[in-house]
Amino acid sequence: MSITIAIANQKGGVGKTTTAINLGAALASLNSPILIIDFDPQANATAGLGFAKDPLRRSVYHGLFSEAQMEDLVTKTPVEGLFLLPSEKNLVGATLELAEKPGREQTLARKIAPLRDRFNFILIDCPPSLDLLTLNALVAADSVLVPVQCEYFALEGVSELLDTLIRIRRSHNSRLSVEGILLTMYDERTNLSQQVRDDLRDFFGDQVFDTFIPRNVRLAEAPSYGKPISLYDPLCRGAQSYLQLAKEVIRHDQEGTGTRAERAAP
Repeated sequence: MSITIAIANQKGGVGKTTTAINLGAALASLNSPILIIDFDPQANATAGLGFAKDPLRRSVYHGLFSEAQMEDLVTKTPVEGLFLLPSEKNLVGATLELAEKPGREQTLARKIAPLRDRFNFILIDCPPSLDLLTLNALVAADSVLVPVQCEYFALEGVSELLDTLIRIRRSHNSRLSVEGILLTMYDERTNLSQQVRDDLRDFFGDQVFDTFIPRNVRLAEAPSYGKPISLYDPLCRGAQSYLQLAKEVIRHDQEGTGTRAERAAP
């Protein structure tokens, strides 16, 4: 049975898709097979793994709203052991379509249930909002990974998201825990990055990953070439940081349910 991790933050530009792609690729190198579900209508994870826009390609949207089976929509990526459930722009209307379905919050969980025995980890790249798509992802997940950019309002944004997680645990998914809070775009030369790191660790303790993702030009360039950083520049700091993060995630999983319970939202 896979561990399903939703990568979520209601703020845009914090590194959700970068983390989904590069953590997925790093996990695949250590513990394949891995599946990334691109659950964002912008389909940036799909493009970042080398898949150009194709109106004929079936996507997670078809798995939600047609007779298509999710397992038939899974696509191999250029990374050995890494697979993708692609997205497309039609997913933008899914919130309205889901609103009319009975048990709408459970739709994704039901649809991907047959996939959970096929992969060691499933990563869900969520849209930058707390809408019905993100709610479906959080209900389907075992845990949530929260990327946080090192900026002034970071603590406030994480607090709002964790408040949402508490409500979801109470009403829809009692097993949902916090996989970890991930500092992204970290610049050790600036006082701001260090202050955000210290504030998050003071407030959230061991829910903050030991690994942080540095500001890295090669990491920013890789999506334009349709490659994860492990293929584009495996020796750069960004690639090494995501490999370290993958090891940390695997260690959490191997430590078992006790650690997850400790990381659960209150």
